[in-house]
Amino acid sequence: QLQLVESGGGLVQPGGSLRLSCTASGDTLDYYAIGWFRQAPGKGREGVSCIAGIPDTTNYADSVKGRFTISRDNAKNTVYLQMNSLKPEDTAVYYCAAEKSLFSNCGYYGMEYWGKGTLVTVAS
Repeated sequence: QLQLVESGGGLVQPGGSLRLSCTASGDTLDYYAIGWFRQAPGKGREGVSCIAGIPDTTNYADSVKGRFTISRDNAKNTVYLQMNSLKPEDTAVYYCAAEKSLFSNCGYYGMEYWGKGTLVTVAS
């Protein structure tokens, strides 16, 4: 059973950066698609970024394109989300999720395993 733990959230000023980590246990991530999702207060959960395939392919929501970067370190069984130029509207609980598929596009309903989330607050 794959388990995912997010870390790296916190309070940051607008324009600042954070790096989120999603560390897996119970299985290796090599053949999993990993997605980052977020849920802002009072809103639904939305997809932010996805990494999948061999070699990895990545995609991003339009709202974060050019500011966020997803990457994977299989040796550490960890996926990262580097977030730069953060805006107040990026404030949310960020979740990572996994689907055992090389071809997944990280659609919400296809994700099989979820972490518990880490809170990112962007405020001055």
